[in-house]
Amino acid sequence: MQRIRLALVTLFITVTLLWLAAAGGITGGYPRFWPLRADMVHYSGALAISAMSVAIYLAIRPQWLERLLGGLDKSYRLHKWLGIGVLVVSTVHWGWAQIPKWLVGLGWLAAPARRGAGKAEDGLLGWLHGQRGFAEDIGEWAFYVAALLIVLALIKQFPYRWFFKTHRWLALVYLVLAVHSLMLMRPAYWPSLLGAVIAVLLIGGTFAATVSLLRQVGRAHQVVGRVDGLSYHPDNHVLRVDVALEGPWPGHKPGQFAFASFDQQEGPHPFSLSSAWQNDGKLSFSIKGLGDYTRRLPQTLHNGDAVTVEGPYGCFDFSGHKAGQIWVAGGIGIAPFMSRLQALAGSSKDSTIDLFYCTSAPDQRFIAQLQALATSARIRLHVQVAREHGRLTPDQIRQEVPDWLQRDVWFCGPARFGSKLRQDLTEHGLPASDFHQELFNMR
Repeated sequence: MQRIRLALVTLFITVTLLWLAAAGGITGGYPRFWPLRADMVHYSGALAISAMSVAIYLAIRPQWLERLLGGLDKSYRLHKWLGIGVLVVSTVHWGWAQIPKWLVGLGWLAAPARRGAGKAEDGLLGWLHGQRGFAEDIGEWAFYVAALLIVLALIKQFPYRWFFKTHRWLALVYLVLAVHSLMLMRPAYWPSLLGAVIAVLLIGGTFAATVSLLRQVGRAHQVVGRVDGLSYHPDNHVLRVDVALEGPWPGHKPGQFAFASFDQQEGPHPFSLSSAWQNDGKLSFSIKGLGDYTRRLPQTLHNGDAVTVEGPYGCFDFSGHKAGQIWVAGGIGIAPFMSRLQALAGSSKDSTIDLFYCTSAPDQRFIAQLQALATSARIRLHVQVAREHGRLTPDQIRQEVPDWLQRDVWFCGPARFGSKLRQDLTEHGLPASDFHQELFNMR
């Protein structure tokens, strides 16, 4: 989360400072309203198009940014908060642009004094000036559509398959807003560093929007396969799906995830890889029935069904700098740990690792398999069944693992549970950098 906050703050502060430099700063105040309004329109517009450019670029899942941001899950969390920022800043931008016009129409605000026609610009600048009305109109309508699509994306109850389809429309809206920005940005800004940064962001955003509209997102990392085995655990509603790939797979590290498409109409869903890579063309997912689509999979998925797998992604790779580790899994958050257990299975080396598996729906067959894996990997397993033992607390972890400060903590599970655990452990002395959390929520 620290990297996400840092990236957000850095982007907005950088654009602000560049705008102040390009605008000559604000030293003498504003004796009249209309010059203030003009500056705020341009400032908020620069912030909005910058944030949207970065957000649209993150949406195409650039792998080179994964390590920098700490994983694709962090990239998508940044994408989400950039979207919220775009909604807020663009609303402010719209307000500065439209509300004064309404106030003038109502007679509550004096219209700006008209200046002389001035010297007409030649060439491209003159043409752009003549298109201002068109640019303002398309920008206003694009704002309405963008605001609606962003709000729909933030509503968790909005069905995923409709989210997957409608969210792609934002790429087209972005292109319209890019044209709006190109036409209306002050000509004096372009020779400045602000102009150079905006140009780079627009180029990157336009590239990403084109990739999205052509449905090429992640295409280079996709492999077709077939469902090769199904195993359902009814007590905890977890379906294990084995996949036999029909193309080359680069291999994955324990803890990574991939996007799987079992239904082209539904679109790809991210699932943790629950098997270690054995270079045999096979991998497995453990899928919890949390939504309408995943709850239906045990009835709708069959051996031999086609599947498209895209990945691998993620930096939840257990590469801590301390000798010992503590793993905490909440519910289906056990999946990445199962992959790591398989990778360590049969090892003759003692592992200083404690795994806490927290569940409110225990499946004895699943727990027995987990115990067998933990024994083979020489890892100490603690099973915390909520209705029998209550919820796992940080105090329990400290009691069970006295040397917990000498270990890294790896958490995958409900976000609220992880946040509370992180806060408590860091307050008791654990460095924040030693707490690793998978933010497995792509919306």
